[in-house]
Amino acid sequence: MAAWVPCRRWGWAAAFFGRHRGLSASLARKTPRAWWLPACRQKVSLSFLNRTDLPNLAYKKLKGKNPGIIFIPGYLSDMNGTKALAIEEFCKSLGHAYIRFDYSGVGNSDGNFAECSVGKWRKDVLSILDDVAEGPQILVGASFGGWLMLHAAIARPEKVVALIGIATAADDMVTQFRALSVEAQKEVEVKGEWSLPSKYIPEGFYRIPYGFIKEAEHHCLLHSPIPVTCPVRLLHGMKDDIVPWHTSLQVADRVISPDVDVIIRKHSDHRMKEKSDIHLIVCTIDDLIDTLSTAVH
Repeated sequence: MAAWVPCRRWGWAAAFFGRHRGLSASLARKTPRAWWLPACRQKVSLSFLNRTDLPNLAYKKLKGKNPGIIFIPGYLSDMNGTKALAIEEFCKSLGHAYIRFDYSGVGNSDGNFAECSVGKWRKDVLSILDDVAEGPQILVGASFGGWLMLHAAIARPEKVVALIGIATAADDMVTQFRALSVEAQKEVEVKGEWSLPSKYIPEGFYRIPYGFIKEAEHHCLLHSPIPVTCPVRLLHGMKDDIVPWHTSLQVADRVISPDVDVIIRKHSDHRMKEKSDIHLIVCTIDDLIDTLSTAVH
């Protein structure tokens, strides 16, 4: 059973699975650092990771202390989103290393989006971990990026020391597709494309290739224990109309790590990019850095 701890100050409740250091109380005590001040700013130039037989990846890297932070964006999102930029400013204030990047076929990276898949984007994350990041890393995955961060933690347990999922969309695209009627699934197969409604893009819906969905089925994780042993923090909004907040509880139940906290925000939506959401995210990063530093010493 999870222990639920409400916190009126922030408008969220935390569910603790296994051992933890009192994240709810810890975050409630924290006062916002002046991480948005101009004095913290330094220019981070755009770089490219050249890969043999794979699209080159665009990324921005802030040098600093370990553990480093890597932001993994959501589906069709790039490295310039509100959360990615806010976390960068926070890492500057702490003096910690930070990386944000674009998936192949997205943003400034090379590649054809129509040819992309969960497996190929998983390789993108691993390429950033292997060839750009230095030392231990905390992965922050937003939505679809939360699914990929779990895969990265499984593949690189020696390098990934903690995870923060924001509206983690583990298996979500496959789950939604399988929830369609048999007739609707057949229609998508014949058409070769699934129009998934979304109020967060101008077109009003995502055009998801049928092949993308079928390939994604090979990367589902929630059907069995997830072999992730590092600390995991999962943040989710109850107003999320894209990925049900119960998905984060499923992830918490499936990961084998004994150190898992879930924070449910009552009034937050899928994007979790309001000021209070951002504050929670950076405080969670700060708390994990403290946790990891204590463990080392």
